[in-house]
Amino acid sequence: MDWLKRPRALALTAALLLQIAVLHGVSRLENTPSPPPLSSVPRVFGAWTLAQEGAVDQTIQEALKADDLLSRMYRSPDGPALASLFVAYFRTQRTGATPHSPKHCLPGSGWVPDLSDKIPISVPGRPDPIQVNRYLVSKGDARSVVLYWYQSHGRVVAGEFEARCFRVVDAIRYNRTDTALVRVVLPVAGEDVERTTRTAAEFVRAMFGPLSPFVGG
Repeated sequence: MDWLKRPRALALTAALLLQIAVLHGVSRLENTPSPPPLSSVPRVFGAWTLAQEGAVDQTIQEALKADDLLSRMYRSPDGPALASLFVAYFRTQRTGATPHSPKHCLPGSGWVPDLSDKIPISVPGRPDPIQVNRYLVSKGDARSVVLYWYQSHGRVVAGEFEARCFRVVDAIRYNRTDTALVRVVLPVAGEDVERTTRTAAEFVRAMFGPLSPFVGG
């Protein structure tokens, strides 16, 4: 057994074990959950109320290949601000259907990114803030703040690469690859981007708990 103590032997053994684990995870019949339909997501989140039930264009549905979609507008309790909520839920990613990053879709719709970073948002029921992507986008004179993240099994991930890594881990550990893309968009009021961001964060705090059961939480 002395050969097992050699670095190359250890690396080879680890690689073989990882390969076996991956093959085992891929070959099993996947445990695909069946959460409630997104159409039954609450129409009221705290003081935020449903303003408009949207419809997703058929072309977008065919491109996304999501198992369930939600597109709605919610009205702010403190003024005329409307928060756009879009959710795409995938029961499995083994068939090649995966979330499309908004940072790729928005430029294709004519929106130009002016700022890109990540921000923390404290949400009820979680000891640590969730990290979400923030985009400031513009089209002509219009500007909007976009917040989005990937959510699965109670986990919130901002980065696309990190989300792909967890997909492999979840397939091996839980025999699941379901995930959801959650996106919130608010138009910038005047020139105050930070104020709009705070309003968007307030909406996220209000909707995060009620939405979670519908996205595999």
